[in-house]
Amino acid sequence: MKKSFLALVLLSSVFLTQAQNEKTALEKVIGEKTLPSVTLANINGKNVNVADYGKSGKVTVLSFWATWCVPCKKELTNMADLYEEWKKKYNVQIVAVSIDDSRSSTKVKPTVEGQRWEYEVLLDVNQDLKRQLNIQSVPFTVVVDANGKIAFTHSGYVDGDEYILEEELQKLVKN
Repeated sequence: MKKSFLALVLLSSVFLTQAQNEKTALEKVIGEKTLPSVTLANINGKNVNVADYGKSGKVTVLSFWATWCVPCKKELTNMADLYEEWKKKYNVQIVAVSIDDSRSSTKVKPTVEGQRWEYEVLLDVNQDLKRQLNIQSVPFTVVVDANGKIAFTHSGYVDGDEYILEEELQKLVKN
């Protein structure tokens, strides 16, 4: 019994140490990493270099989503309700990045227009930006500070996460 307990404690400490090291490595990347130079088309066909958002002097929220992702659309709709206020308070711009492939990307513009989202919307049909940022699934949010550094990332969405995002925006404005 003692050997089993000792083995369990030892194994647990190894996993906790590994998890802490992974968290520390992620924290080192956040704050140092900038947006990659990837050119994507917006929904009107204009090419945009994503790295330019990091040079705008504004806080930028990149929200990765897809037309088939219900939580993604819920997140973008809830952020839309706060967007005007956020622009004034935090000098923020939101960019919705669709990861729909070439078959489903034709649904993006009608979805955006139907929801009346007033964001810049980019099409990452080959998932180049998603890959560059090592994003595994959507919804996924990346916040870039006014100096172009990635300051915060968040995976998934449940109602209310937009207020956690707002807390992160507040921190960036205070610094």
